[in-house]
Amino acid sequence: MLETILVNAGITSAVISFGFALLNRKLAKRQEEAEQKEEARRKNEAIVIEGVMAAITLGEATAKAVQRIPDAHCNGDMHAALEYATEVKNKHRDFIRQQGVDALY
Repeated sequence: MLETILVNAGITSAVISFGFALLNRKLAKRQEEAEQKEEARRKNEAIVIEGVMAAITLGEATAKAVQRIPDAHCNGDMHAALEYATEVKNKHRDFIRQQGVDALY
């Protein structure tokens, strides 16, 4: 009778251990997938930030080039837009820089 109880307890323990092992493996796989998605999201965000900065820089260069054309007759809107774009670009760059510093410390 004692042997039967011990055998049943051993089998139950083995089944529960196996179940926990499967659960642990499934959780580890989900965690890995979540980490991969987070890394992809971070890379995408970095590319978007670079694209925004490139677009602003291109807009600045275009505005400066147009201002140098004698017959272009740039109005105050062009100058204001150029100043605004430069201001936004600098604010964004400073914010990103500060976030990097905060992440380091």
